Amino acid sequence: MNKTLYTIALLVTAAATTTAFAHAKLQKSEPENGSTVAVAPAAVKLHYNEPVEAAMSSVKFTGSGDVVVQAGMPTLAEGDDKTLVVPVPKLQAGDYRVEWSTMGRDGHHTKGEVRFTVK
Repeated sequence: MNKTLYTIALLVTAAATTTAFAHAKLQKSEPENGSTVAVAPAAVKLHYNEPVEAAMSSVKFTGSGDVVVQAGMPTLAEGDDKTLVVPVPKLQAGDYRVEWSTMGRDGHHTKGEVRFTVK
């Protein structure tokens, strides 16, 4: 095989491997990370770049002083397998942190956090 064909084959293989091992990454959240909202949300929505498994996802929701807030179980948004919806109780004014962990359909776990403030 000549050197040019070998290089092209190597680049194609590397690109395919990178795509195959992509992980679910948070694209945006509602409320947005770092935002201040005037009205407390009834649910937090986490939008990912690829489908996620709700059954393999968890969310820890805490308020000011790291007080645990009893949020509902994460479920997929209706008709959208890339968005987790987490129902939350009526939130008082304060700072909140959402620590999430999910698994994409590729079987890899990812995690992160979102912070927001309710006025």
